[in-house]
Amino acid sequence: MLLIALVLFAAAAVGGLVLAIRVFQGESLPMPVTVLHGLLAATGLVLVVLAYVQTTETAGLGWALGLLVIAALGGFFLVSFNLRGQATPRSATVIHALAAVAGVALLALAVL
Repeated sequence: MLLIALVLFAAAAVGGLVLAIRVFQGESLPMPVTVLHGLLAATGLVLVVLAYVQTTETAGLGWALGLLVIAALGGFFLVSFNLRGQATPRSATVIHALAAVAGVALLALAVL
């Protein structure tokens, strides 16, 4: 289950990179990429939550889950700008990306 989550997060990262590049170029964000990025990451997050509640070895997984939840909350914050037609804050984009990368890295360490 966690390997599938890692694959989903990797796919979401590709979309996230596309979105981040557009944010830093000052371009509008394509809604299909935004939605796909969110759906892939949300599905991965659900799988991590399910694995977390089903296991007794939660130390590393708990930290990964915490960072991924922070990244998800940051994603909701970022998409709110897109939905309102406002420019996405670069600083929030960086924080979102750092939380996501750190969470996925910890998840990878816990799984592999």
